[in-house]
Amino acid sequence: MTRTRGTEHSLGTNPGSDRGMSIAVTHVLTIGITTILIAMLLTSAGGLLETETDRSAERSLETIGERIAGEVESADQLADEDDPDVTITAAHPRTVANSGYTVALRENCEAPLLDGETDCVELTASNADTVVHVPFTTDRELGDTEVAGGTIEIEVDDDGITLTGGNR
Repeated sequence: MTRTRGTEHSLGTNPGSDRGMSIAVTHVLTIGITTILIAMLLTSAGGLLETETDRSAERSLETIGERIAGEVESADQLADEDDPDVTITAAHPRTVANSGYTVALRENCEAPLLDGETDCVELTASNADTVVHVPFTTDRELGDTEVAGGTIEIEVDDDGITLTGGNR
């Protein structure tokens, strides 16, 4: 009579078959955890890239807005009672942070750090969630115009100050 010690063997099970299963489970878990970590890394990198794009667009729009505000004030000062018609053509970038933008002159701007009684240049990026307001001073009326970024003409006449052109 043959005796086995402690365990009986049935057809289809081997003692030690758990070892092969352990290696497969370890590989599956390693691949799963690695996939989750890579997905989280890519998601956070995408959010960081979007934030940096918005920040870059805002800084670029602030710089362009300050230049345009200075050009509007210069055009306003150049126009006098003898010759009220002045046109200044200024070349600016057509895009910021790979996004087009628009420029508008606004009276009585209500924006952060503005009191609602100040005129401003409003720049809005198309693909980035960015709007920038740059204040300037003038006694003239502002035309209700909005132009795309690029080469902009600032026109001063008896009716006030308007913007034309853009994106050339």
